[in-house]
Amino acid sequence: MATAMATRSTAAADGSERTRATRWLQALNFFMADMQAGIGPFLGVFLQQRGWTAGPIGTVMTVGGVAGMVMTVPAGAFIDHTEKKRLVVIVTGICTVLASFLILWSQAGWVVTMSQVATAIAGAAIGPAVTGMTLGVVRQAGFNAQNGRNQAWNHAGNMIGAGLSGWLGWKFGMPAIFYLAAVFGALAILSVLMIPERAIDHAAARGLESEEDEDHGSQAEGFAALLHTKPLLILAAALACFHLGNGAMLPLYGLAVVGAGKGDAALFTATTVVVAQAVMILTALLAMRMAAGKGYWLVLLISFASLPLRGLLAGSFIEHWGVWPVQALDGIGAGLQSVAVPGLVACMLSGTGRVNVGQGAVIAVQGIGASLSPAIGGWLAQSIGYRPAFYILGSFALISLALWIGFAAILRPACAGMRPGREA
Repeated sequence: MATAMATRSTAAADGSERTRATRWLQALNFFMADMQAGIGPFLGVFLQQRGWTAGPIGTVMTVGGVAGMVMTVPAGAFIDHTEKKRLVVIVTGICTVLASFLILWSQAGWVVTMSQVATAIAGAAIGPAVTGMTLGVVRQAGFNAQNGRNQAWNHAGNMIGAGLSGWLGWKFGMPAIFYLAAVFGALAILSVLMIPERAIDHAAARGLESEEDEDHGSQAEGFAALLHTKPLLILAAALACFHLGNGAMLPLYGLAVVGAGKGDAALFTATTVVVAQAVMILTALLAMRMAAGKGYWLVLLISFASLPLRGLLAGSFIEHWGVWPVQALDGIGAGLQSVAVPGLVACMLSGTGRVNVGQGAVIAVQGIGASLSPAIGGWLAQSIGYRPAFYILGSFALISLALWIGFAAILRPACAGMRPGREA
């Protein structure tokens, strides 16, 4: 405890280091976007070109998703208790890049599966680590604004990375995309090294603001952070239903259009990402303002409503131009959630010392839907066709809307920033 309190005093004494840290946090979010997601959207068409069909592609993505889901809570707990958050980002960044290069070496089923598992495990740790560092630098009072800026930079990184990936894939072939991810990974590692360690308050990073809170927070563990707070449990369930439909939508739409001969594999896949991420930049900044003025409930309601409409459009227009409305709706849903979910969890668990465990627990439940989605979508598409598969996937978010509206009386106070009570 003495070490954490000493760190608090040192960090608070140097505002210039905190300013420098926030700038490099934004750079880290920019470069880690392509490091994390730059390969993923292109994996389906990369494997399709090498003889894979939709069902096995969806299954191998699901295996990776399950591995990441299992690791999110332990990763969150580790981030809560470690002061080596920068090292976590460095190690996971290296692992993500190396795992992606495995696919270039071989497209055998076990190699691709192992690569996806390693990437998912690394992703389970890097997200809470960056969230924890952000909370440790700006604390709860500044988290909503800084997280909004972080997410805007993250979406910008995804957009530019996807645009470069599409151009490189068209010009030099799909393997060039993997090399670009390695460059972005190296720049992400450089960015995290530029964040001053002294600027990170490791007590605040886990949601503690006082010595008494720190004593209480040392007992935090696992799913208790999720199960003891009813609004958090409802949030996790709504997100799980949303991502059960949303997870497969982007890769499946790429497979549908490219498979119909209506788009170049690399360029079309890049376009799907660029359109979505461009919209996400704007919606992340908008979500930051909406959350500050009206709370998180409305922000998440709009995000859930975007998916049924997206599924309807995707099933109705399997055309190259359809990427614009379909992926714009993806940008609205994902952009709003990228700001609202971490901010809401941090608000609900402020003062408990369980913020990153809670983040991991919510991501784990959300990940159940996200990890099952590619397999469900892939086999639906293979069995009954792409159009009905999109309609079915979009309908899963109707459950999210029912939960969010049905429990509005419980959720609105929590989403407005009021600390929810805990159930016995």
